[in-house]
Amino acid sequence: MFHSSIKTLRRAVVGLVSVLALGAATPSLADPALWVVKDKDSTIYLFGTVHVLRPQTQWRTPKLDEALKTSSELVTEVVGADDPAVMQPLMIQYGVDRTTPLSKKLSPADWDKAKGYAAEMGLPPAAFDAFRPWMASITLALGPMLKAGFDPKKGVEQVLSAEAKAAGKSLGSLETPEQQIRFFADLSAKDEVDLLESTLEEIDEGPAKLDALVTAWAGGDLKALEAEFVTEMRGKYPPLYKSLIVARNTAWAGQLKTKLDGKGVSFIAVGAGHLVGPDSVQAELAKLGIKAERVQ
Repeated sequence: MFHSSIKTLRRAVVGLVSVLALGAATPSLADPALWVVKDKDSTIYLFGTVHVLRPQTQWRTPKLDEALKTSSELVTEVVGADDPAVMQPLMIQYGVDRTTPLSKKLSPADWDKAKGYAAEMGLPPAAFDAFRPWMASITLALGPMLKAGFDPKKGVEQVLSAEAKAAGKSLGSLETPEQQIRFFADLSAKDEVDLLESTLEEIDEGPAKLDALVTAWAGGDLKALEAEFVTEMRGKYPPLYKSLIVARNTAWAGQLKTKLDGKGVSFIAVGAGHLVGPDSVQAELAKLGIKAERVQ
């Protein structure tokens, strides 16, 4: 759940997960973008995902299913983020501040608003007051998504991981749970508070923004997806854009280059916002002399 909330943040908070459903706006034919990178003995498929979806969202296609069928491994951003034994100690370590209450880091008006949203989610005031601003942002951003019918269990990675596991395929990751948490936990104190304040300003718009993003994603509309995900984040939230997008895409491109030096067929599934825009994974691969070709 915590991993899903991190992903959701990139659209509801950041105008992105904060970053990422489909009802009446569902395209008549799903056509989410898919890329491939090849050399003489390796094939890597790149697929952008949405981490929380409504149950009725349609996103499977024949080309996608064929790519999955021929792949021997599934690689996602992280593995183990749904394991409480892994995540709870990390959340306590990086997401809780027992010395300075959250209520002291916000204006009285913002604290009242945050406390109200937390109460709607069933969070005890004393426990919520110990949250660091970044964790409060992610937690609160998820609330309206769940209320609107989005389901983390229906997210693309969850579905693909279950299928890969059932088929006996290997599961890999590009990052660790701790790395993902620290993208937020390592923000400056000011940037953390700014993030929470932005969440409080945009929280009620989250489901509508997520609908727009998913519509663009499911229809394979890369320009709209870039506008919904990258452009706003890049302009309004530079620290998050650098840490959540640029730095990670650069690191991932390096890992994919190493994988390309090996053999076999791999399917890489990462958040759709990482595969669009001027700093996309494909753009970083191009800097390494590697071309990614869109096949869907």
